[in-house]
Amino acid sequence: MKIVVIGGTGLIGSKTVAILRQGGHEVVAASPQSGINSITGEGLKEAMAGVQVVVDLSNSPSFADEAVLEFFEISGRNLLAAEAAAGVRHHVALSIVGTDRTPDNGYFRAKVAQEKLIEASGIPYTIIRSTQFLEFLGGIAASSADGNMVRLSPGLFQPIAADDVAAIVADVALAAPRNGIVEIAGPERAPFNEIVARYLKAVGDPREVVSDPAARYFGGRVEEHSLVPLGEARLGRIGFDEWLRRSQAGA
Repeated sequence: MKIVVIGGTGLIGSKTVAILRQGGHEVVAASPQSGINSITGEGLKEAMAGVQVVVDLSNSPSFADEAVLEFFEISGRNLLAAEAAAGVRHHVALSIVGTDRTPDNGYFRAKVAQEKLIEASGIPYTIIRSTQFLEFLGGIAASSADGNMVRLSPGLFQPIAADDVAAIVADVALAAPRNGIVEIAGPERAPFNEIVARYLKAVGDPREVVSDPAARYFGGRVEEHSLVPLGEARLGRIGFDEWLRRSQAGA
């Protein structure tokens, strides 16, 4: 099978490309550096020739509300138009659990806009909504820091390892289109503040994590179930301790 992975050199993309290639598939790891740009449209037509599946793992270089919305709308339109012209049979996109439940989070609003473009495109699709990646815990702590304290909501959190995300993305890419949403999450669920506190302690970061129900996550309020699947979800296999062991071994 010939597959194009947009954002194929990123955290999830590079892992997904490796898995698909190990399975014997012809995979194009698309990125602006490789001459394939979903914003300018450069190289898209050529990249789509003979392709059965497109996996969109692209991400905006800016997280500012207007910039991220513009990125996903322009990128989405360009990709879907190129796919329609080439007769692509399955569009797979990675989104976020809870995007439609946190309207005051600008990044989540942009992902909702991306999902709507996919659903209206007429191309068979599967949208994978993932919880936050374990690899982002350090960045989350940094963005929530208030001096020597880290203020985080006690809302539930169920982060997933990037290796699990890539394995599921590759699996979905090879399966029939769902024309719907698949939700994925890590195997462990606990309050947001507790998981980040556990992470900081494990890496020797002395900052104190404070449970603050009013703390926002990238501008959005976090209610008890804002960031976790509400219904059935496909769970990753790598728990927090195993992920930490692997990440420290590879550091």
